[in-house]
Amino acid sequence: MEAAALRIFTLSFLLSLLSGNSLAPAQVGKFPPSCKRIECPSYELVNSGNGYEIRRYNTTVWISTEPIKDASLVKATRTSFSQLFDYIQGNNDYHQKIEMTAPVIVQVSPSDGPLCESSFTVSFYVPKQNQPDPAPAKNLHVQRWDTRYVAVKQLGGYVSDDTVGEEKM
Repeated sequence: MEAAALRIFTLSFLLSLLSGNSLAPAQVGKFPPSCKRIECPSYELVNSGNGYEIRRYNTTVWISTEPIKDASLVKATRTSFSQLFDYIQGNNDYHQKIEMTAPVIVQVSPSDGPLCESSFTVSFYVPKQNQPDPAPAKNLHVQRWDTRYVAVKQLGGYVSDDTVGEEKM
């Protein structure tokens, strides 16, 4: 059971890019406000609890960074997101601009100790029109998800290393 819980956490630490500076908590069962403006993957809500959801995503395609070792989720995410931003701006093998989507997810492989570096992989949901043939790019790789269950906790406002520590479980 412990391995399954760690696998769910490792595969599913989900960060939604929310617009504005709102510090209001995100609502369970609702798409983030950004999904009204940009494409988001569809999912089926399987269960919800105290501030979290279990979602079932059908087949989806993501473009992902190589793992980054760091003690700070915020620093690793910022570094990785700049790679993904360059990718959607056309810095890919097809020189193709790609529409922004949400969410951007962060896969966290926790370290063994409190002051050790964890491993962070940041992924961008590839728009449906690009999923059949996603543009390759240096230091990025394609992840093709079959049906997958994901534990999700959305946070409003800006994420800091302190709030992630407080909110993760």
